[in-house]
Amino acid sequence: MTRRRSARSARRRPGRRSKRQQQAQAQLVGVVVGAVVVFSLIVGVVNWLLAHWWVLVIVGVLAALAGVGWFYNRQQQARWEAVRVQALRYGLAQLDALHHSRFEDAVRDLMRRDGCRDAQRVGGGGDLGADVKATDPFGRCWVIQCKHRRNGPRGSAVGTPDLQVLNGTARPVHGADVAVIVTNGRVTAPAVAFAQQQRLHVVDRQTLAVWAAGSRPLWELLRAVPPPRRRTSLS
Repeated sequence: MTRRRSARSARRRPGRRSKRQQQAQAQLVGVVVGAVVVFSLIVGVVNWLLAHWWVLVIVGVLAALAGVGWFYNRQQQARWEAVRVQALRYGLAQLDALHHSRFEDAVRDLMRRDGCRDAQRVGGGGDLGADVKATDPFGRCWVIQCKHRRNGPRGSAVGTPDLQVLNGTARPVHGADVAVIVTNGRVTAPAVAFAQQQRLHVVDRQTLAVWAAGSRPLWELLRAVPPPRRRTSLS
């Protein structure tokens, strides 16, 4: 019985191999045929374009006009954005009505208004205590944690744990020169004391109102801000 089975399996193996070889050959033929068709199409298109060279000229002119128009539109948008940011003002009622993510956008835009052209919002899951990061015109790196309260001063107060998160990540993780927490609500007295001990800066509701009104940049409203670094291209 064993000899019969081995004889049968020996007969079947060549058949299986031949089928695989046929499939491989068929695939190879298909690839070659496809390559020939694609090459023929490319040659035909090139020959047609050489015979109708004026089509290439028209396409080139249209592409150049489209590029010029795109570049002009980008410049105009940048100019309008600069004008909008320079004239940016917020009232506390506006800030209170914002969603917390839009509040972070507002803080970012206020930093840009003050000359931090690289200001960006980085808040979200895994932000490690940084909602907004920016470099001021004097080269200092700002890391800002935003605490928005929908009910403004009637909402829950910002406490010491919030400052501890900022203190634990702003400098060692984000390389902050200035670590700030901004809120449209209240800040507890222990939190303020902790901020002073750890060289953190608190922008409470009153300071936020002055800053958002556009009278002075944030670094002129805060005490004990680190001295400027060497001036940068943002200056």
